[in-house]
Amino acid sequence: MTASPSDAELVEALDQCLGAAIIGLERRPSAYSSSFRMEEVDVRLAAGRTLEMLFKDLSREGMLDGARRAKPAFLYDPRREIETYRLILQPERLGTATCYAAVSDAAAGRSWLFLEKVPGRELYQVGELALWKEAARWLAGLHSRFTGRDCLVPLVRTAHLLIYGPDFYRRWIDRARAAHPSLERLAARYGRVVERLTALPVTLLHGDFYASNVLVEETAGGLRICPVDWEMAAVGPGLIDLAALAAGKWTGEERTALALAYHGSLPPAARQSLDEPAFLEALDWCRLHLAVQWLGWAPGWVPPPEHANDWLGEALGLTDKLGL
Repeated sequence: MTASPSDAELVEALDQCLGAAIIGLERRPSAYSSSFRMEEVDVRLAAGRTLEMLFKDLSREGMLDGARRAKPAFLYDPRREIETYRLILQPERLGTATCYAAVSDAAAGRSWLFLEKVPGRELYQVGELALWKEAARWLAGLHSRFTGRDCLVPLVRTAHLLIYGPDFYRRWIDRARAAHPSLERLAARYGRVVERLTALPVTLLHGDFYASNVLVEETAGGLRICPVDWEMAAVGPGLIDLAALAAGKWTGEERTALALAYHGSLPPAARQSLDEPAFLEALDWCRLHLAVQWLGWAPGWVPPPEHANDWLGEALGLTDKLGL
């Protein structure tokens, strides 16, 4: 990872996007850095206002060493999160972090985001199941808004979204089998998994909807659910995101309650097309693929503590449960 951009470079980028005179800024490392360099930046404007931002450097040089070693190269595209904010999240007013400025200049090696610093707690630090259910309902609203929309096709190109399709699914099982020989039986039958997943309705995916990437802000005006880190934004089955949210050490009863909070927030037509038993089975197919994806991430790689799980045990257990 190279040195962080200078104050002057950040001011130049913000000047072009904010349209307001900047008289100073203060910077400090962000505790939320995971894959890329992030800083907290307080931008003082001539009008007397201060904007509290997060600066995220999505360039190859801004990638943290651990992510550089572990993240599969085919997933990396610095334009994806930038364009997802610019073309999708801002126009749709989904309650996600305000994007104050963005720079996407491959020739200059600049892939920068300047986002609202949301004063919320990460969902995984929240114990109340009721708040997790609210996150599931927000997710259902996101997916319902984009399911069947014609805009998804051009957004794949303009926002550089990943596509969850047969080639994508098979790539992951091949990677997982190479790292875990015990998945040989599942790999031989993975065509059935691909068939079930590709039959599900497609929508806009966050792609990494784990509780560590969801901020919860409780205000006098109500509850704000704010997903962050849209680096893996994609088009695919919405239940992939729900599988990520429901991952972890839940009881079966708790996971079902969380899933049904999502199901109950879908439009009536969507609920009728997948009644509760069919919906919960479809979620299991998505949970299986998600486990395979973790197992195929990188040879010898161990997920960070917030994603720690017996992914191999989950994959093998779901293989049996689904009759593969």
